Amino acid sequence: MIRVEDLKTFCLEGVSLEIPSGHYGVLMGKTGSGKTTLLECLCGLRPIDGGSIYLAGEEVTTRKAAKRNIGYVPQDGALFPTMKVRENLSLSLEVRNWASSKIAERVNELAELLSISHLLDRRPVNLSGGEAQRVALGRALAFGPPILLLDEPLSALDDATRDQMYELLKDVQHATRVTTLHVTHNTHEARSLADCKFVLENGQILEANSSSESQSGHLGSAMTN
Repeated sequence: MIRVEDLKTFCLEGVSLEIPSGHYGVLMGKTGSGKTTLLECLCGLRPIDGGSIYLAGEEVTTRKAAKRNIGYVPQDGALFPTMKVRENLSLSLEVRNWASSKIAERVNELAELLSISHLLDRRPVNLSGGEAQRVALGRALAFGPPILLLDEPLSALDDATRDQMYELLKDVQHATRVTTLHVTHNTHEARSLADCKFVLENGQILEANSSSESQSGHLGSAMTN
């Protein structure tokens, strides 16, 4: 679950939204509307002036970024260029002191899920845009976070690759049941992926809707903002 209550920063004026556990939320809005700022607030990368943040059933408003258990894919993917794909995928597991055998098992599991097994020994400079985004997604998912945040992950891809990524994101979300918030300004992207959709304009949620009638109750607070 992702829940934000009356969140305020220099460019957000009391944002409230809720994404039920295991659902795929899409946040839309024009450039400069505050979409990335909202993700950074959720991650703990930007201070807030007011409001509350709840992730996976826990309030994390004052919790440090490293303690929020979030998988985050920034807009540029931000892969480590000197590391091979295998090393990018395993880094968060090494930091968490996983056993070597468990790390190898998890990396192979992710590589199979994302169809990147043949890329494990390449470096980011040798990846296509779509391949790099698959690796960035795998790195974010490696330690099994309950929350996944995606900042315009498909914006730099061509149409054919973007369509492939729609299917991949659906498959990943179905397999992991990770609660997801995906930022985009692409309406087709939103229609293809969203269980629930939010529109951010001038620092406020102006529209929220759901593709499932069962979620309508969860979205009421966002619709009143």
